[in-house]
Amino acid sequence: MTYRVRMPRPETARVLAAGLAVLLALGLLVGAPSPARAAAAPVTSTSPPVVSGAATWGEPLTATAGTWDPPGVTAAYRWLRSGRPVPGATAAVYRLGTADLGHRVQVEVVVTSTDGSGATGRAVSAPTAPVARADQRLRRAPRVVGDARFGRTVRATAGRWTTTPDWVRYRWLRAGRPVPGARGPRYTLRPDDVGRRLRVEVTARAEGHRTVTVRSAPVRVEHRVGVRRTVTYSVTTRGRVSADLGAFRRLAQQTYDDPRGWRGMGVRFRPVRSGGSFTLVLAEASTLPSYSRACSTQWSCRVGRYVVINQTRWQHASPAWNGARRSLRDYRHMVVNHETGHWLGRGHASCPRPGALAPVMQQQSKGTQGCRLNPWPTLGELR
Repeated sequence: MTYRVRMPRPETARVLAAGLAVLLALGLLVGAPSPARAAAAPVTSTSPPVVSGAATWGEPLTATAGTWDPPGVTAAYRWLRSGRPVPGATAAVYRLGTADLGHRVQVEVVVTSTDGSGATGRAVSAPTAPVARADQRLRRAPRVVGDARFGRTVRATAGRWTTTPDWVRYRWLRAGRPVPGARGPRYTLRPDDVGRRLRVEVTARAEGHRTVTVRSAPVRVEHRVGVRRTVTYSVTTRGRVSADLGAFRRLAQQTYDDPRGWRGMGVRFRPVRSGGSFTLVLAEASTLPSYSRACSTQWSCRVGRYVVINQTRWQHASPAWNGARRSLRDYRHMVVNHETGHWLGRGHASCPRPGALAPVMQQQSKGTQGCRLNPWPTLGELR
């Protein structure tokens, strides 16, 4: 059998060929994928981002993007605090602040390929150590400024620091131990400070820094005035004495050494075994008139070189003193100061005005005329 094939006319063939070319160009034939719809290959991190710098308050952290495949990328940064984004922290450098203290910090890097494909990649750095407070360093130590003598007021300098403290706290130390209640920048020197070493302890705190406590160099506290005169004295008894003579010696010397007493005008008292400039006597009350008719069995007395303390008053004080609920120890200070004041040439004094401290040379055992009981010479009596 014979088949006949009809060839298309030339015009028809040209039309079919043109259509086929269009289909091939549009990718509509099987096996011809469209380049526009091909998925972009992802950008892969080949080494992670790195954060450099000290994890310390106030210090800058710097991020590097790491390496990527393909290498042509642009990077964007986002800082993380304990895994959460830090608001506004999108630069390559981040300065650590107070909110970061105790947290670990990382940087997240998102890269975009520069070949126009739109491919992206993401990686996160290793976390830092927990962010620590910065060291507060001392440039100049605190100092105690002023004349370190009893009754004077000294002040403390706070020292100089690498960062100006937000607040400073003071504490005064006597012989290495805190002085009760002494916590201000100024301090008025007290009797117990005399002969001791005084220093100030300064605690400084600045934002983001460790709190630091330092101490000044010590200063020795002196009496109000230097020694101008040294007198010697011995101790004896008269009559039947039941009081503790050893305690009498010790307490009398404490009175003489106290910066509130006659030592405050420059007189130093030194005990000797016998003789001396004067004799301090602890006497049975009934023996007082034997020194002079002016002496009474009721009170203490001074006659010539003898400073005589009535044993009854030494042991029990006086009705006026006890009525004011003042201590026996203060009475003993007062009576030794009063009678020794007579030996130093001081006469009796009167109350200067109601409510004032009584002069120690006032006869306070009998009454105060409206003054306040006082066991120590006033400043006026020390001149």
